[in-house]
Amino acid sequence: MPKIPVSIAHGDGIGPEIMKATLFILEEAGVNLEYHPIEIGEKVYLAGHPTGIEPHAWDTIKNTKAFLKAPITTPQGGGFKSLNVTIRTTLGLFANIRPCVAYAPFIATKHPEMDVVIVRENEEDLYAGIEYRQTPNVCESLKIISRQGCEKIIRHAFEYARHHGRKKVTCFTKDNIMKFSDGLFHQTFDEIAKEYPDLTQEHWIVDIGAAKLADTPQAFDVIVMPNLYGDILSDVAAQISGSVGIAGSANIGDKGAMFEAIHGSAPRRAGQNVANPSGLLLAAVQMLAYLGEYSHAERIHNAWLKTIEEGIHTYDIYKEGQSKKKVGTQEFAIAVSKYLGEKPAHLKPAHYHEHAKIISLANTLSQKAERTLLGVDMFLYAPVTAPVFLENITQLSCKPLRLAMVTNRGVRVWPEGHPETSCIEQWRCRFEHENKRHPISAEEIVKLYEQLILAGYDIIKTENLYLLDGKPGFSSAEG
Repeated sequence: MPKIPVSIAHGDGIGPEIMKATLFILEEAGVNLEYHPIEIGEKVYLAGHPTGIEPHAWDTIKNTKAFLKAPITTPQGGGFKSLNVTIRTTLGLFANIRPCVAYAPFIATKHPEMDVVIVRENEEDLYAGIEYRQTPNVCESLKIISRQGCEKIIRHAFEYARHHGRKKVTCFTKDNIMKFSDGLFHQTFDEIAKEYPDLTQEHWIVDIGAAKLADTPQAFDVIVMPNLYGDILSDVAAQISGSVGIAGSANIGDKGAMFEAIHGSAPRRAGQNVANPSGLLLAAVQMLAYLGEYSHAERIHNAWLKTIEEGIHTYDIYKEGQSKKKVGTQEFAIAVSKYLGEKPAHLKPAHYHEHAKIISLANTLSQKAERTLLGVDMFLYAPVTAPVFLENITQLSCKPLRLAMVTNRGVRVWPEGHPETSCIEQWRCRFEHENKRHPISAEEIVKLYEQLILAGYDIIKTENLYLLDGKPGFSSAEG
């Protein structure tokens, strides 16, 4: 049989050690893979590549079936962009899958029944990294949520649950506050859930949902979330299950996939043969399942479970009176290889042979709406007090447009503001037609822009205000 080509990156810090241990186990298991190494990470950043990956490495990744990546170090300062974000967004790896499982009583945890899978959206939200320093003291990050992005990840979560015999899918958002962005995610979840009547579905506000996850994780099965919530809570879930060091993740797209441990490069532990390779190894198991190598995935996963059950542990999960033997990175790999072909006696054995590869489904919920331009928000830089700013801006004449309100950090300060409100140097001024609800034109916005410039105002951003099928597509005058 021809070997399956796979890209690999040894990474930084403990990366080379845990990759060596992982590849040793794969080879001992007789996995039919052909490795194509690429260089990424700190050395590549410092060699002048701001994304941490050389241009030719993209071709290697695209010409192989999957990418197994060890953790890397992003240099401090210098405006270096996250390589993980770059790879996920460039290659369209929209779904991040992170199983978080307790292995009690062999790995210490307060939640012995925990078995949760976090399905995290991977391409948008605040993680898009669209940021601006608008004034000396004000920065902005844009939260991008699209219907297409929501539908892809939510469908994948339901398909994952169905393929893996899960019973429930839960959605976490903060749509009681972010009614448009998180509201769209929740709305899309509710629409798609109707297509899966065999699965229980529920929604939680993310703050109380996070508290419930930390306290009673066994109440959840599969949880789907926007990017930032998913990033934070998948680490929380992994840690309370036993250790972040034993969690692997899959990044799945329509045309490729990347697999990695969820922990960092831990440079303080590098070169000491103490790092736990479990996260990367379990990521490699996910990769084997993705590649259709179900028997190898099952065999390696069960050997790992047997090793954990036998109390052969690295320092991070070793506990006196509970573990039996503390071993180093390579010794742990050797122990796993010796248990190939065996299954755990107490922990639930892994089964992969019934899991078909999930096929991404086309978006079907795309909406069209009639858009009516109703007004514009002008964001201004003015390092003055609220009384001074309001006295000046309210005198501006810009017919047929009129100033409808002024807010500061989302709080209305005019009209009917409160002197107690603490203000910063960024002001949002909303303009609309003097005949309220009357459409305005792009030309009128241009004239307003010119008048503000002539009046000496520093415009740092504008946002058009639209009605979509007669409904406001913008937050209210109350912020």
